[in-house]
Amino acid sequence: MRILLLEDEPEMAAALSAALQARDAIVDHVSMLYDAEEAAINLPYDVILLDRQVPDGDGLSIIPKLRAAGIDTPVIVLTARGDLGDRIGGLDTGADDYIVKPFAIEELLARLRAILRRPGELRTEVVNFGRLSYDFGCHDILIEGERLELPRREVLVFEALARRLGRTVPRHALEEAVYGFSEDIQSNTLDAHISRLRRKLALVESGLEIHPVRGIGYLMRLKS
Repeated sequence: MRILLLEDEPEMAAALSAALQARDAIVDHVSMLYDAEEAAINLPYDVILLDRQVPDGDGLSIIPKLRAAGIDTPVIVLTARGDLGDRIGGLDTGADDYIVKPFAIEELLARLRAILRRPGELRTEVVNFGRLSYDFGCHDILIEGERLELPRREVLVFEALARRLGRTVPRHALEEAVYGFSEDIQSNTLDAHISRLRRKLALVESGLEIHPVRGIGYLMRLKS
């Protein structure tokens, strides 16, 4: 699960990020509306968590912009503004859920699970690649119906390549898909993930192969 968190209070942001990362989520934290909008438009997220009161405006203001751009990522508002009118206004603006601070992290996790169980075009999409199929909702790789167990990073690499099957994916795009904003990425870390993924796909005779494109990135395609 990759989450975009818009929160300008450092302590709250750190606590939320730590709790979510402990559940294997990748969390991209920003504190300004502008950065949140840029990230949401350019990167794929499973959920967006946003505060309403941030330095450059009301967090709700980005929701209509995202919907107008065709981005239907679920949005959960986390805010101290808990009056009835505020809650109704948030939901009417397009938020999928509205949680008033202070709240228990267990409640947020339950709301996240509920959001991700809802049907949606991307979350229910299963794509077949020969013997292999990939469920973009559950992030499961299946070989003729049997789940292929992979570490989270390798699954994220696979998904980024699968979205552009047969086309070269630039290295920076892969790094953005696999790592959070604040993570320190060693120069050969991505290559190591891809090397292990390539070997595992070959071992199960998936019918897919991954090739480096010198100076650009990587390409995944069906074997001819």
